Amino acid sequence: MKNSYKDLTLDELVEKKEQLHKEFLDLRMGRVLGHVENPLAVRTTRRNIARVNTIIHEYALGIRKAAN
Repeated sequence: MKNSYKDLTLDELVEKKEQLHKEFLDLRMGRVLGHVENPLAVRTTRRNIARVNTIIHEYALGIRKAAN
């Protein structure tokens, strides 16, 4: 299931990106140590980071407008 990030504001997206990046690093470390219950969570988290980065980049390019 894909998370919906389209209705988040730019500030919320940046905060979500930081949260996902921290989760990704934790999953990566857990995978190295062999303590990850769901190894596919690494791929899912990486893809969610890419989705958030895409929307942030759309704001930077002016494709998406910040709601005032």
